[in-house]
Amino acid sequence: MAGSDPIFGPIKGAERREVAGVQVDAVRTGAARVKRIVYAPGFRWSKDMKPITGTEYCMHAHVGFLVRGEIHVEYPDGCVHEFAAPQVVAIEPGHDGWVVGDQAAVLIEIDFEGDTIEKLGMPDGHRH
Repeated sequence: MAGSDPIFGPIKGAERREVAGVQVDAVRTGAARVKRIVYAPGFRWSKDMKPITGTEYCMHAHVGFLVRGEIHVEYPDGCVHEFAAPQVVAIEPGHDGWVVGDQAAVLIEIDFEGDTIEKLGMPDGHRH
């Protein structure tokens, strides 16, 4: 993935972790974290993360900018959102999602840990 593409390069001051094949580089700034999240081709939340979290769906809100790749998001009511870079992303809690195609998806995300929903004015679940 890394090669010479700067989107995958080291980030000064970032804390790196990997969970279920997802690479997360996070930097604290004020009350927020700015994260680069790299989802590998083939990643699917319900296949890769559900066994780790023990929840039926991803219960995090995701707000950021998709700089590379494509992701597909589905909610239990059948509602679908497709995101293809370059695109702003806002995903409510309670979803499944996966990488589309054979290219990694790279999301630059802003979060406030447990306060993301409230601080960003997001709903606490998907609504129409």
